[in-house]
Amino acid sequence: MTKLFLKPNRIYSIVLSKHKYSTAPKSVATVRIGDKDYPSDEYTNVTPKIISYLGRNLHLQRNNPLSIVRQRIVNYFYSSFTHRGNPTFSVYDNLSPIVTTKQNFDDLLIPADHPSRAKSDCYYVNKDMLLRAHMTAHQSELLKSGLDNFLMIGDVYRRDEIDSTHFPIFHQVDAVRSQRKDELFHDKPDLEIFEPIFDPKNPHGFINSINDPMKQSCHTLEATKLMEMQLKNHLLGLVKVLFGKDIKHRWVDEYFPFTHPSWELEIYYENKWMEILGCGIVRNEILANAGSTNTIAYAFGLGLERLAMALYKIPDIRLMWSTDSGFLSQFENKDINAKITYKPVSVFPQCVNDISFWLPPNYTIDTFVSNDFYDLVRDVGGDIIEQVRLKDKFVHPKSKKHSLCYSIIYRHLERTLTQVEVNEIHKQIEKAVVDNFNVTIR
Repeated sequence: MTKLFLKPNRIYSIVLSKHKYSTAPKSVATVRIGDKDYPSDEYTNVTPKIISYLGRNLHLQRNNPLSIVRQRIVNYFYSSFTHRGNPTFSVYDNLSPIVTTKQNFDDLLIPADHPSRAKSDCYYVNKDMLLRAHMTAHQSELLKSGLDNFLMIGDVYRRDEIDSTHFPIFHQVDAVRSQRKDELFHDKPDLEIFEPIFDPKNPHGFINSINDPMKQSCHTLEATKLMEMQLKNHLLGLVKVLFGKDIKHRWVDEYFPFTHPSWELEIYYENKWMEILGCGIVRNEILANAGSTNTIAYAFGLGLERLAMALYKIPDIRLMWSTDSGFLSQFENKDINAKITYKPVSVFPQCVNDISFWLPPNYTIDTFVSNDFYDLVRDVGGDIIEQVRLKDKFVHPKSKKHSLCYSIIYRHLERTLTQVEVNEIHKQIEKAVVDNFNVTIR
């Protein structure tokens, strides 16, 4: 079995100097993560604040709600899939979050121009390495090692807006289940997984297409439909274990580069439809490239934060990172299937400060990347930043200068912030914005 992705995470740190948020730091030759130095380049946009979260592994921390949901999901797959009394699914929940662009994109058939590759969406160490944007980044290597049924669980990193439901780090469960002909059609040996044009001795000798919304061109309709039925039954079973057997649900057709056909599962929860997961039939090119030429597979991915916040009525995603005993004690030594409703330890007021600035000539209100600004605010303000909202865009009618205004909402989860200390942090943010983006504060 390959050892490349089975090393445990270490506590990571970063050594940077004169970091620039809008572009790669020109004065920084390397980025240090743990005890390794990575060369930086024009793609480098990972920040010290983001690196400081690596190695926390909330999904493995006792008494953390993310860990409880993880255990419930693992238990479902362990109990639902067994062979001679042993679980058929293996679990990988401590894989290194630093991956190559090949793992994160190329191996999953994600096109070169796909928006998910953009620097505005991902945290790049350099042009060849990044913090994984999804646990699916490990799929091909695990398939190459000979695994057929496995769960991949860990932290993933995406640049995003700042509010109570979004954080640049969240946790995912991704899974793959593969089956050979004798497993899929154990009672109907005359049926086939692949259309007759497929040659097992030459897995790349066909051109697979996804033009048919029902199936991939290499698969028979019978194989696709049976895998679809299994996939939906298995995932619906998981949702009922988590949310109750009477939960309303619906399947929505979707597109993902690495599966076809693909769906999203939504449940009707608290008077609205909520997306739970994405899934589909794995593109056969991925399996063939990994050396699996005689199987068909399904895959799915879901976010632990979304599930935990819904199940336990947790109002703010930042609470997942809290070490406050008042929060963690509510999940301590509980039956993992117990119905738990989070009770606020106390409620602290918000402080709201606006920041307005004129953009330099090389930016416009349409080309300025808000995610760059959000990362800077988070790096300076830390975890007391509750939300950042784009409040106003303005183009001066005479000078044609472009201006943006953001509202920054500050709130500490464990004490009341004073306006004086918020103002001081706000001044630091203003200075950082001027230094890094060459803007003029209005």
